[in-house]
Amino acid sequence: MDTYKTIKVQIINAFVDNGEGGNPAGIVLDADMLSAKDKLEISKKVGLSETAFVSESKKADFKLDFFTPTRQIAHCGHATIATFSYLKQIGTLKTDNTSKETIEGNRKIKIIEDLAFMEQLAPSYVDVTHKEGIILNSLGLKKTDLIPETPIRLVNTGNSFIIVPVASAAILKNIVPDFELIETISEEFELIGFYIFTTDTESTERDATSRMFAPRYGILEEAATGMAAGPLACYLYDVFGSTKTQFAIQQGKFMAKPSPSLIQVDLKIEDGKIAGVMAGGKGILKSEMEIKIKV
Repeated sequence: MDTYKTIKVQIINAFVDNGEGGNPAGIVLDADMLSAKDKLEISKKVGLSETAFVSESKKADFKLDFFTPTRQIAHCGHATIATFSYLKQIGTLKTDNTSKETIEGNRKIKIIEDLAFMEQLAPSYVDVTHKEGIILNSLGLKKTDLIPETPIRLVNTGNSFIIVPVASAAILKNIVPDFELIETISEEFELIGFYIFTTDTESTERDATSRMFAPRYGILEEAATGMAAGPLACYLYDVFGSTKTQFAIQQGKFMAKPSPSLIQVDLKIEDGKIAGVMAGGKGILKSEMEIKIKV
């Protein structure tokens, strides 16, 4: 006879904007005894874009493993913010300066009031101009839809995203993605996905509004992506020519089911260059679910 174990999963909306919207992530505490197979099964049953599994760590304060419904990934911004917001709220964090261990090394986490911020690496850039045509085709865009004299770039601050600048909110809203083609391009460049943005925002308190497509990881569109907002902030500073070092990035507004989210990114500048990135936001507990797995 099969036996089962019940796993409690907290559903936290991360990067909420004025307490609303946000991107839901699953959080599983005390995950030390779960195998990678277990975690993937749980993630599939939770059905969200990412679920974070929290275990003890000998290298940092906590060990976090991130799973989409199809595979494990190295980092996840909104699931990190969700995790540390929740740990703060339940009194598990003993300090506002903490850390996470991931499969690609440790990252610093900072709590500022009710916001959690995660460390990303200084950016690296790849010129993808030779692929501009196919990238535009994958989004149903024309060259004239882009911000003039502003290139498409691949940016990596720990994960790789192709950043696409479009000229207006209307263009961003009306994108019709070819997910199969986006996945093919993502495989070629080992991307998480595409991050398309415009600086045409309805509020002066928002520096950009964006959309994120990651079919390679089973994510057609996501409401908030901290690991993409960091690269975008770097792009705005290094490529777009912004003199700001703090950015407020909206996402999720133009999804089929809108879920407006707010990601805040702070750049650390040394000698005129980006030396570090901190991306953060607020997480709110929405619900709890129970998942049964075979043992």
